[in-house]
Amino acid sequence: MIERLQTLEDRYDKLNELLSDPEVISDTKKLREYSKEQSDLSDTVRFYQEYKSVTSQIDETKEMLEDETDEEMKEMAKEELSELTSRKEELEEELRVLMLPKDPNDSKNVILEVRGAAGGDEAALFAGDLYRMYTRYAEGKGWKTEVIDSTASEVGGYKEITFMIKGEGAFSRFKYESGAHRVQRVPETESGGRIHTSTATVVCLPEAEDVEVDIHEKDIRVDTFASSGPGGQSVNTTMSAVRLTHEPTGIVASCQDGKSQIKNKEKAMQILRARIYDKYEREAQEEYDESRKSAVGTGDRSERIRTYNFPQTRVTDHRIGLTLQKLDQVLQGNLDQIIEPLLMEEQAKKLEEIGQ
Repeated sequence: MIERLQTLEDRYDKLNELLSDPEVISDTKKLREYSKEQSDLSDTVRFYQEYKSVTSQIDETKEMLEDETDEEMKEMAKEELSELTSRKEELEEELRVLMLPKDPNDSKNVILEVRGAAGGDEAALFAGDLYRMYTRYAEGKGWKTEVIDSTASEVGGYKEITFMIKGEGAFSRFKYESGAHRVQRVPETESGGRIHTSTATVVCLPEAEDVEVDIHEKDIRVDTFASSGPGGQSVNTTMSAVRLTHEPTGIVASCQDGKSQIKNKEKAMQILRARIYDKYEREAQEEYDESRKSAVGTGDRSERIRTYNFPQTRVTDHRIGLTLQKLDQVLQGNLDQIIEPLLMEEQAKKLEEIGQ
């Protein structure tokens, strides 16, 4: 591991040189590429440099203990050696985690698609709850949210809503949300007070850049239509809504939220690009079944991943058997208490796979 870490530190130093090179500064693509690589390496290099410093101090303290004759000084040195050894062990653990294979999409913005599934009106209301939960979580992180497309329900909530969350590392947190979310509660319209179970599905896609997906204009069919509101009624007479169909894959994306056809087409293209990128990625991952098994919550989207039980104010994540009696907090966007354990579980599985 040390040899690998030294190689990364050397590369980090080289990147510092490159980012000062006038040729690189004038090349936007290279500048962005090198800056991202440097940013990705910064934490690993920082911990490695501290590790080297602590290791050196341990060696010096051991030498001092061998030569020291004053008992008081020896006791102080032993105490310092104990603290340094403990810190060295902590740094080794941090570095093992940092050296794990990284998801190349982790630093990207994320596109979320939330849809009401089984349960009719109640499913649409629950989809609205999930949308609010995610936007509150994003706000807490200082990230920006932008609605790309939505179909509202007549009773409130959404039949479906697609939105982007922009922020460094957004995908790394939201990727665990893909799957079926189940809610158990008494609907407002239920006079008998019976608990109703309904579901909403969530799909999380990393935003794909132009260079990552090769899409030809000739392969895209563009259809325009009038925007519609709840129940499907037309809400304006202009043909501002846009539907894009990528004919080689059959993947469709649409947007009707904006009044401008051009803006709607741009947003629909964002969704289309992300869906095509996701399709190609998933096809490639299918060749590595074992690595897919190690992932937490990034597999089958029909998998029921979480239950929100209102009568018992309970949230259960079924992938790791986590249960919290904090439903209100979770729905207010306090998702880290679920995401952090999922992240730790995935890291533990990766460490186990590589024999650490």
